[in-house]
Amino acid sequence: MLTDTRFPGAKVDLIKQEKTLRSAFRLAVLALLVLPNLAMAQEIADTIYSGGPILTINDAAPTAEAVAVKDGRIIAVGALTDVERYKGDTTKLVDLGGRTMLPGFVDSHGHVVFGGLQALSANLLAPPDGEVTDIASLQATLTEWAKANAEAVEKAGMIIGFGYDNAQLAELRHPTREELDQVSEDLPIVIVHQSGHLGVANSKALEKAGIDASTRNPDGGVIQRGADGEPNGVLEEYAFFNVLVPLLSDLGPKATAAFARAGAELWASYGYTTAQDGRSSAGIVETLKAVDAENGLPVDVVAYPDVLEAKDYIKDNVSKAYTGRVRVGGCKLTIDGSPQGFTALRDRPYYDPVGNYPPGYRGYAAITAEQVRDAVNWCFENGIQIITHANGEGASDMLIAAISVAQSEYGDPGNRPVLIHGQFLREDQVDSLKRLGVCPSLFPMHTFYWGDWHRDHTVGPVNAENISPTGWLRQRDMMFGSHHDAPVAFPDSMRILSATVTRRTRSGDILGPSQRVDVITALKAMTIWPAWQHFEEGLKGSLEVGKLADFVILSGDPTAVDPETLADLKVLETIKEGTSIYQAEVRKGRLQYGPGREAAEPFARFLRTLALNRDTGGRARMGLSPSALARAPHSRACVAAALGDIITAGLEADEPPSNSR
Repeated sequence: MLTDTRFPGAKVDLIKQEKTLRSAFRLAVLALLVLPNLAMAQEIADTIYSGGPILTINDAAPTAEAVAVKDGRIIAVGALTDVERYKGDTTKLVDLGGRTMLPGFVDSHGHVVFGGLQALSANLLAPPDGEVTDIASLQATLTEWAKANAEAVEKAGMIIGFGYDNAQLAELRHPTREELDQVSEDLPIVIVHQSGHLGVANSKALEKAGIDASTRNPDGGVIQRGADGEPNGVLEEYAFFNVLVPLLSDLGPKATAAFARAGAELWASYGYTTAQDGRSSAGIVETLKAVDAENGLPVDVVAYPDVLEAKDYIKDNVSKAYTGRVRVGGCKLTIDGSPQGFTALRDRPYYDPVGNYPPGYRGYAAITAEQVRDAVNWCFENGIQIITHANGEGASDMLIAAISVAQSEYGDPGNRPVLIHGQFLREDQVDSLKRLGVCPSLFPMHTFYWGDWHRDHTVGPVNAENISPTGWLRQRDMMFGSHHDAPVAFPDSMRILSATVTRRTRSGDILGPSQRVDVITALKAMTIWPAWQHFEEGLKGSLEVGKLADFVILSGDPTAVDPETLADLKVLETIKEGTSIYQAEVRKGRLQYGPGREAAEPFARFLRTLALNRDTGGRARMGLSPSALARAPHSRACVAAALGDIITAGLEADEPPSNSR
């Protein structure tokens, strides 16, 4: 009992105070014991993943034993004993079984809506992705495909082939219109170069497009001609687009919606949880929103409409917040063309261009320097992100000059401008990009698909060592993205990883050993850095508490395997906000496909999946039956990125009114 000798009369009050204090102490202790449990009750995980390597892409804690997810968000990452505190009676425990978990891949640059367009075409790719090795086999492939898809060809009224590459043909040249006429003189035929920036049309296609000996080259394009002045069928850049536009203008919104979903599903199959639709349009963005509203897209899509075509729409719709799974992230600008097709704008002559090119030929720009300045100024004035296609040194010079002017005029609005491709960047240009705060999104897969061609013909053996110069970027502590540019290249995440780390060419050469980077750096270029590029680093790109539960599960640990085998790793599952959106195995009621290195098998499965998942009404609008689609002889290929631009031009009727231009 408490007493106070100084104040004897206060004895009773002190006893009451003692009881009160003891009671308060008991309550405090009880609170300390109970409240954490109450808090934990509010944080019971929906799912806990463990049992395999977990690469967080978080430098503060690079690996983890377990990850807990609740309501599509990560609530715990770390040691298994710590994460298991979030386990409840309803928690699903997922045993990775030795497989490796990483953050879902973020698409640094691609064209997702048109990732399914391969279904419309004959596969004209060279081995290992196809079987075309010379012009005779190209003709045979077109003929066989037209016969196998007679119903589709009749409804479409045309034959189209994707992915031929003059660099891989025995003749080392483009086919001619006469050679395509041997396939059909009655139907228009257009074949798309693997770069997507040029192609060949037969006589009927040229006739329908109104191209003859008197036709002038359009701005930003070239009509190649024979000695007699007649078009030989080879068309570059806008000359090529102008032929395909009328041929594809009948494609309606249902077909475009089918392509959008097919592309999104294809991206998911390679571990992407965020896709990009570069050089989009108002109509295509609205189609994406409609597809998402109707059935839900499996992945997030960030769209960048063409700044020269859709300023009003961009300004009215640009946002860092998604509507469903779609948002307009900014705008796209295209300065030049294809390096392997000799249409990229260089600062010096091409090394040994194959074809009829004048002495000192340097390629050309698709737009003027004034157009570049106006577009960049508009974006900086309005605080809008701009991503710019610039392949050659000359095109990159135009972009750097324009951004320098814009920054001097408007300061830095925090719009994170992006250089897309930058195949032939000089080292001084890399310095300029760092100074100006431009994020490069590079295309290291070029080293595999066209590295030998660059070495022998485009830039020569010395300069070829420094294409896609990721090493120079890391020497300057710069972030970058690694992209696939699909459908120019198939969105094969493991091929991207392999090419960025090894820089192996088709022939097995190592192109620029000093430009190689380590596996973790290459993974950052597919996760956290493109997330930053898209202003989404707070939600995506690493496994950290509070971020979205976007995951990819691989067959092996890319940091533990021989780098030469990185391309052999498989995407086994893709998870978007805690929900599985792709699994490699076949499940009841749903035909799935798994990425692989075999030429025909993966893409054949993709086509069958596409056929089964598209509604028949969409098939009718495309002129394709499910059976015909399933028989289409396609493979995992590099195809034509610019076809998205072409289709966009043919969708003007589908554009939203008033503010779409």
